[in-house]
Amino acid sequence: MLRFMPVGDSMTIGSAGEHTWRYRMWQHLRGTYGGPFTLVGPRETLYDKAADAPTSYEYADPDFPRAHLAGWGEGWQHMVPLIGEAVRAHRADVLLVSLGLIDLGFYTNAEQTAQNVRAFVAEARRANPRIRMAVLPVIPNVRAESDAPFATEVTRFNELLAKAIADLDEPRSPLLPASPPSSYDIDHDTYDGTHPNASGEHKIAAAFAEAMHQAWDLGQPYEAA
Repeated sequence: MLRFMPVGDSMTIGSAGEHTWRYRMWQHLRGTYGGPFTLVGPRETLYDKAADAPTSYEYADPDFPRAHLAGWGEGWQHMVPLIGEAVRAHRADVLLVSLGLIDLGFYTNAEQTAQNVRAFVAEARRANPRIRMAVLPVIPNVRAESDAPFATEVTRFNELLAKAIADLDEPRSPLLPASPPSSYDIDHDTYDGTHPNASGEHKIAAAFAEAMHQAWDLGQPYEAA
């Protein structure tokens, strides 16, 4: 049984009424991965905007393994102290990580965020020395269009993330950079300039799926349903 753990912020947890890219990834793997697998993690809920809390189970389609480690407003610095126990408790084999936007927007600069990436990797490996990780760079959101310093931090962080992945990659615990979707358009693939709509969910899932297929021969190329 191959155990995938989605790790992320508001783009990964999703909100009430959505499918989430986690669901799209599960659909893809169900059709293309030739062995048993599941999604794991210590959380299952969506974010409820009305309650301003991660308390909703109102998935557009709830019939899938909904487990994850994602939180609205949470970033690399929040996940560092959580990832080790999550990996141990849920016996994760592969982490699918999409983090960084919230860090740069509210908590840490590019250099500090990159240090948290390195701490996260160390904690995950302490829990499972053979853990595999696929990591998506920050996709610039609507704020980057009008806030030049923020846009600069996003660009700088993505450069530092690529360096961290190259530095920390090792054969027994590979770190895989997922390429951001080349066709991702915040005007068409999000509902508010940040959070993915249905097409955005497919494109984020595809970014992870294509990276794992090309680098690890896992699954097949992504085809949106």
